[in-house]
Amino acid sequence: MISDNQNKIITFRSIVNFVLSVALAAVFLYIAFHNVNFSDVWFHVTRANLFWILIFIVLVLVGHLLRAIRWKYILHSVKPDVKLKNLFGSLMVGYGVNAVTPKLGELTRAVLIGRWEGLSRSSMFGTVILERVIDVISLGFAILIAVFISSISLYDQFPWLESTLYITAAIILLVLFVIYLAVRFKEKFYETIIKFFGKFSGSIALTIAHIFNMFTEGFRSLKGTKNYFWTISLSVIIMGVYAVTSYVGFLMLDIKNVNFGMGWVIMSISAIGVVIPTPGGTGSYHTLAKSTLVMIYGFTEVISLAYAFLTHILSYIISIVGALICFFILNKQTSKTLNDFKTESDQ
Repeated sequence: MISDNQNKIITFRSIVNFVLSVALAAVFLYIAFHNVNFSDVWFHVTRANLFWILIFIVLVLVGHLLRAIRWKYILHSVKPDVKLKNLFGSLMVGYGVNAVTPKLGELTRAVLIGRWEGLSRSSMFGTVILERVIDVISLGFAILIAVFISSISLYDQFPWLESTLYITAAIILLVLFVIYLAVRFKEKFYETIIKFFGKFSGSIALTIAHIFNMFTEGFRSLKGTKNYFWTISLSVIIMGVYAVTSYVGFLMLDIKNVNFGMGWVIMSISAIGVVIPTPGGTGSYHTLAKSTLVMIYGFTEVISLAYAFLTHILSYIISIVGALICFFILNKQTSKTLNDFKTESDQ
């Protein structure tokens, strides 16, 4: 049981994290829109092509659906018959929560799928972490491809990019190595963590051990050649869909002389902004999308911000509306199923 003091600490941390994330978003928004007349940006946004807006919305939802399918393959060894609608629903709710409070959505969707499918919440959180590791690796490869296909050196325009890739690769390799040890030598690794961190604090040692236990459960869920194949294949397809979605963003604003390669580059660089802990990537996405379009392709700041604003606000609305719809529908269905089961048991 969690004590009242622990609840207060958790609540305080949540408030602090929320305030900091909003402040960070405000800083990035200021950087992005500084010295730009928003009415000029709004002028382009209000004249966006409705047909391509609908295509954009469909592609965003297709991307989410593919992620749910990939999650199903990751969970296949845990529960082969897990319902796709529950995976998609919890994923959408998670995105909706992330649009308000960064990263809390990952915990939310793990809790929901655990509840809706009767699975361990800790192991589900482990699979969510596994997904995020796969996403970071995919993003790293996407950026490398962007570096090769870009007509202008991305490293010259974004001096921090190369070092970020190296640091990220090193961190990923370290994380994968630690997780390998945790999976391969679970009991010994668990005891080592308890002994090492127990020297400083028993509660911290147990917390860290619990976190590693969740990681190992999540990583152990992905088994079988077929599941590995489809997880990797779907990860590639998802990145392709995201690139097409970014390309369609140009078409919404009737921007001429664009191609799929430009969509791939803007997707790869602006995705870094989504990783930054701001609500739904607000501000950080706008700054990187604008910088890429201005510095790499020579677009004006106004049209670049119109692109960033329109693509982001559409994705944001889809996340919020989708989260509300999925939560109320699936939560109602789950409650009805549990009530029916209880009634049958009483009889």
